[in-house]
Amino acid sequence: MDCPSDWLEPIVRVQALSDSGRPMIPSQYIKPLSERPSFNIQSDSVNIPVIDLYELINSDATSQKAIMDQISIACREWGFFQVVNHGIGHELLGEAQEVWREFFHQPMEVKQDYANTPKTYEGYGSRIGFEKGASLDWSDYFFLHYLPSNLKDYNKWPSQPPSLRSVTEEYANKITSLGKIMLKVFSINLGLQEDYLEGAFGGDDIGGCLRANYYPKCPQPDLTLGLSSHSDPGILTFLLSNEHDAGLQVRKADEWIAVKPAPHAIIVNIGDQIQILTNGIYKSVEHRVVVNPDKERVSFAYFFNPKNEALIKPAAELVTSAKPALYEPMTFQKYRLVIRTKGPQGKFQLESLKSPR
Repeated sequence: MDCPSDWLEPIVRVQALSDSGRPMIPSQYIKPLSERPSFNIQSDSVNIPVIDLYELINSDATSQKAIMDQISIACREWGFFQVVNHGIGHELLGEAQEVWREFFHQPMEVKQDYANTPKTYEGYGSRIGFEKGASLDWSDYFFLHYLPSNLKDYNKWPSQPPSLRSVTEEYANKITSLGKIMLKVFSINLGLQEDYLEGAFGGDDIGGCLRANYYPKCPQPDLTLGLSSHSDPGILTFLLSNEHDAGLQVRKADEWIAVKPAPHAIIVNIGDQIQILTNGIYKSVEHRVVVNPDKERVSFAYFFNPKNEALIKPAAELVTSAKPALYEPMTFQKYRLVIRTKGPQGKFQLESLKSPR
């Protein structure tokens, strides 16, 4: 089934609901009890690993090895980690968040000019998944394509604020470079050729998408989520989040850990396609976003995705008689269609690909 050319239900902007001052949220935003943010929360003393990349980027092979080992452990044990001293200037990080905050603060009629459809999701949106009657999340977003370059259309990028396009372009270019470094490190750590992962996922045709997330104030934050529990369908995600506005939670051992962003850090997480290709050595992890009654939150995500037509399956080098292929092959285009249809639903899609034993 293809995505329809328009939404099957009227779209309501969550920011407008928040600004209305209503004391209760509409019923379609209320989550089942087991999915609400107060359920199974881990101690605040736990956090995902923070890895300093300075030696990896600026030093010799001996120093790099120690950092690569830290990354390997984080990928195997967590699927989530933060990186600091990653080579992206602090000023650019701040500008990237601020221009998108300014975009969401513009009048609704300005933002509506960029309203998206489920056909490509590109533009200003308020829901993921087009099925009727779906449970909705307390957030708005702006989604745009960056890679491959033939999909990048500046006319679909907001023209205001004036610096948004140039700042977004510069930030995306820097993250693309960081992403290629990460794929190289992963390949080496897995005992593969250093360009293996990038090539398997599409090489020059690898995909890159950005999504600015806006989580308005919520009068009943204990009943809903800014983003429901899910694992990311692609390769890797890089998330820029303000250390003063934490809201991301990561699932580990059936408990939810509140991520505390380090200053000027970028949060990195493994996507489902990495779990498939590594035959489960590296694992994608469920995560969600909680909302706040007193303040809004803006974050900025960059998604590395395989080429749409790429058939993703466990790498032959990582399949053995003792550990046969865990997942059936599937193109990324077909894989991604599930979340675009049903919205975020844990690791449902990945589990459905498990090979029969």
